[in-house]
Amino acid sequence: MVPVQADGLDLLAQFMKQARSGRAQFVQVVTSPSRAGQAPRAKTSSGSFEFHRPGKFRFDYRKPFVQTLVADGQTLWLHDVELNQVTARKQSLVLGSTPAALLTAAADLQALKADFQFAPEPERNGLQWVRATPQSPDGQIRSVLVGLRATPAGPELAVLDVQDSLGQRSVLTFSAFEINPVLPASTFVFKAPAGADVIKP
Repeated sequence: MVPVQADGLDLLAQFMKQARSGRAQFVQVVTSPSRAGQAPRAKTSSGSFEFHRPGKFRFDYRKPFVQTLVADGQTLWLHDVELNQVTARKQSLVLGSTPAALLTAAADLQALKADFQFAPEPERNGLQWVRATPQSPDGQIRSVLVGLRATPAGPELAVLDVQDSLGQRSVLTFSAFEINPVLPASTFVFKAPAGADVIKP
């Protein structure tokens, strides 16, 4: 049971400890900074998300474009179906200070403190919040707000609100969150489709 007085940092530590795997639906809203008097532009996408710690996750984007993002523990794969293009990057080089690393890379909160500083934020919208700031100021991420919901089964992830160094904001809202589902190993195996261009920057 989650103590009533638990703040966001407590809940995040519990989530990291209890949730070895997870599955959820998500909606992502990416807002670009306004330019020269234009209003900020927002793009909305949605799909499903699965992870298994340490180091494996999968985002299946279904709307408005079909894309798959898979981290298999070694390689981060991005498949753009419309372009018939696959990009493969070494996972250790791209995940150190990304929001996905918050969820999937480390076994517990203590292990994450090598890459992030954490501070609890005031409760709002029925959620407890933690602000994670990368230790390295040179990365793409400026800060990540993590929103967690206390449930009888334990804390679950509700929101990731990411600000990047270019002023872009990406808000991922999760629903139908399942903690510790049994996920087949094939979930995190990616094979490039026949005929797809494979790019390894």
